[in-house]
Amino acid sequence: MDDTADRVAAAVLAVGSVAALHGGKFGEVATYLPGRRVEGVRLSYPGAQVHVTAYPDGPLHDVAEQIRAAVAPLVGEPVDVTIEDVVARGPLLSP
Repeated sequence: MDDTADRVAAAVLAVGSVAALHGGKFGEVATYLPGRRVEGVRLSYPGAQVHVTAYPDGPLHDVAEQIRAAVAPLVGEPVDVTIEDVVARGPLLSP
């Protein structure tokens, strides 16, 4: 299970419009492993739940589909994707 959660996290973060994994409102979305946790990834067999913060590069539905396509080969279907937040790229400049 260690390897699978880490591979899912890496696949999600490789999607260009994903800014970060997101642990949910109270940090409850995670895979708990000995001595650590992989936030934003909850494995179920088959499938997984993935929660992310995304960049607004285009339709968020497309971002979710890209995440599903990246994760499904690793864990099977279904892959439930929740976009928890959207953030701008780069530093925000104050006026």
